[in-house]
Amino acid sequence: MRKIQMVDLQTQYEKIKEEVNAGIQEVIDNAAFINGPQVKTFAKELASYNKSKYAITCGNGTDALQISMMAFDFQPGDEVIVPAFTYVATVEVIALLKLKPVFIDVTADTFQMDVNQLRGKITPKTVAIVPVHLFGQCSNMDRIMEIANEYGLKVIEDTAQAIGARYTFENQSVAMAGAIGDIGITSFFPSKNLGCFGDGGAMFTNDDVLGQRLQMIANHGQKQKYYHDSIGVNSRLDTVQAAVLLVKLNYLDDYSSARSKVAENYDRAFEGHANIIAPSRVKNSTHVFHQYTLKIEDADRDELKTYLADNGVPSMVYYPVPVHLQNAYTGYGYKEGDFPIAESLCKKVLSLPIHTEMKSEDQDYIIETIKRFF
Repeated sequence: MRKIQMVDLQTQYEKIKEEVNAGIQEVIDNAAFINGPQVKTFAKELASYNKSKYAITCGNGTDALQISMMAFDFQPGDEVIVPAFTYVATVEVIALLKLKPVFIDVTADTFQMDVNQLRGKITPKTVAIVPVHLFGQCSNMDRIMEIANEYGLKVIEDTAQAIGARYTFENQSVAMAGAIGDIGITSFFPSKNLGCFGDGGAMFTNDDVLGQRLQMIANHGQKQKYYHDSIGVNSRLDTVQAAVLLVKLNYLDDYSSARSKVAENYDRAFEGHANIIAPSRVKNSTHVFHQYTLKIEDADRDELKTYLADNGVPSMVYYPVPVHLQNAYTGYGYKEGDFPIAESLCKKVLSLPIHTEMKSEDQDYIIETIKRFF
């Protein structure tokens, strides 16, 4: 049996090799390595796909978060509400800009921000909410937008793991993940559902002023070359990566469908298992399954992880330590016990291999190995 991969990017590449190679060769032939025509074309097609007025590309998903917060001119000490169960980048940029992260717990079933706690986190210093569409599905955007509008707060959607997901509002209107709040951000890290061959990121907005401001900040704060109207950064998607993404964007919905089929197979296999809880679905959101994340109950998650590795099955823990207990963020005054759901999840979650090229025999082996452990 071939080696099982968490994400099989090599086989995915082989299927689109001719298109990707031709796109890269065109960039090389034209030597337009920075801000070449493929960058502009990709931004336009990405905006169209995501049903956003603007898509502004940048160097990576973390830059996209930082640029988004810079665009609102938040001031040091301003508070930004963010889930305690998330990747550190979401909080990192808040700290770098000398804002204050205000953590909120998540729901035990969907891993998304617990909107029932949201109003209790808002103070006169609160300026923004950053819902993280974790593992591939949207947070409860009906309630988040309702509360944000009530208190005059900005909403920055972190959709780095959920590009392509669709959210149906209670009024039955539909929006793409990242196109609901004031700004949405995404990452094109290679293992993402829409990944390039290096680093890359993008920001979405439907606001004309924000669209221009995001573009300006990402380009050294300039609208016109050598004329700088604001403090900016140098963050751009290089042309080679844009050429790759132009090809892969055409397959994104197919990739999402393939991931969903893998998830459905896992669901059926673990249904009713005493020690395994399959991931719940957010009621109003589709799920594009950037990760398929189990909760392990009444058993040692780390022992299972070791057992799987010993039997040739990779797995990952996203995430082993909640952000508020990371050494870098203890200065904000949070302690163990403040966010019990996030802390509990860090001890229970285990993500299984899921990707667009999963072979049925590989998935069968993964399932059999997990069940054999119990």
